[in-house]
Amino acid sequence: MGGCCGNEVRFDGADARYRRVLWTVIALNAGMFVVEMAGGLAGRSMALKADALDFLGDSVTYAMSLAVIGMSLRTRATAALIKGVSLALLGLGVLAATLYRVIVLGQPDALVMGGIGTLAFAANLASALLLLRYRNGDANVRSVWLCSRNDAIGNVAVVLAGLGVFATGTPWPDLLVAAGMALLFLTSATGIVRQALAELRDTRAAASPAE
Repeated sequence: MGGCCGNEVRFDGADARYRRVLWTVIALNAGMFVVEMAGGLAGRSMALKADALDFLGDSVTYAMSLAVIGMSLRTRATAALIKGVSLALLGLGVLAATLYRVIVLGQPDALVMGGIGTLAFAANLASALLLLRYRNGDANVRSVWLCSRNDAIGNVAVVLAGLGVFATGTPWPDLLVAAGMALLFLTSATGIVRQALAELRDTRAAASPAE
């Protein structure tokens, strides 16, 4: 999770192709949020619900990224900072829900987890490939890549959790994967916040009169 490298110029998203990619990824994420949350509720899977919330968070993140493209570095960095904090709150929420499920255990449906997790992985793999070339942009652009990467990793983990639930006959693989995804959210949030703060410091330094 790299921070801002001094005054290095980074891609800021001001490109028509990048905007089209974001619109495509927003549509994929919004659609998969509905599908995966429904599957999580029907299959009683915390891992699916956690991944569905990640889809929702990504949809909002990408929309915010679109809104600030072309604005000042300070505005883009502030938007990235907000997204980083939001991602951290999402991670904490998933952790809290997972702890609750540990107390109120219910057996998730392994087939639902595996099937919907595979579908979600296909959608996220497409998103990740579309965004791959933009992964080293400014904090606003990089936050989009990190969210997309998290989704792809999370989907693989959900499928593995479904296999674990099927093999063990217990909900623990589902709960462990949900907790792991929450930690991934928190790690990514830390990287986004650090880079955003570094870019904000750069803007303040550039605005200060030379001594």
